[in-house]
Amino acid sequence: MKNTFSYLSVFFLLCLGMYSFRTFAQDTNPDEVGIVEHLDTILPANLTFTNEQGSPVQLRSLITKPTILSLVYYDCPGICPQLLSGISEVIEKMGLELGKDYNVITVSFNYDDTPAASIEKKKNFLREHSKPRAAYWQYLTGDSANIYSLTHAVGYNFTRAGNDFMHPSCIMVLSPEGKITRYLYGTSYLPFDVKMAIVEAQKGQSRPTINRVLEYCFSYDPEGRKYTLQVTKITATIIIFFAALLFILLLVRSARKKSKTQNT
Repeated sequence: MKNTFSYLSVFFLLCLGMYSFRTFAQDTNPDEVGIVEHLDTILPANLTFTNEQGSPVQLRSLITKPTILSLVYYDCPGICPQLLSGISEVIEKMGLELGKDYNVITVSFNYDDTPAASIEKKKNFLREHSKPRAAYWQYLTGDSANIYSLTHAVGYNFTRAGNDFMHPSCIMVLSPEGKITRYLYGTSYLPFDVKMAIVEAQKGQSRPTINRVLEYCFSYDPEGRKYTLQVTKITATIIIFFAALLFILLLVRSARKKSKTQNT
């Protein structure tokens, strides 16, 4: 009777955990604002954008060495300026030479942005240290078709909210072949992390980051523009883990009792 109750308890916990996890999965839309990492994906070769001078350029033609790719919109009142400032700071601090060791490309995902807006934004974030090599940090604009193709390729999901956009904050590191090798999240970046990502990109090595763990535990809240703890998902995972552990312990205990009974 006692063993029956224990097994029923474990079964109940497993059912509860699976129900909670299924409920979370049903409520999660892969197209919601956030990042879906597409490591090892090579960017489409035919993506065409407009550079600061108003000339069309193929995106892949600009990726001749490891490249930091950022997606923003130029009138962003929130995290985009912080992200661009974070890139500018890490350019100064990580000990690699812009244009020689790596390039930087910033693309606006707002098809209403213009080359004039690109020039103005570049002036704000290209610091004195980087100005001699300004040509290697390109600011691009584009039409909706090319923007969608790029954001879809890198797994960058955003949505329009009136005149603004709800979007995540992330930079991607690309190999010289245009392959996605790293995602780095947030608006400020450790020089060591970015430097290692560039070195790995040069070798074509892709590396998931610790942020994959954080991504499992947190979800992006576009209204608050912050990450919130996914209580349901974490609770379900903990319940399933301990229920499975208890189930294994009961099986081992039952097997030992059976073995003792057979030996006596």
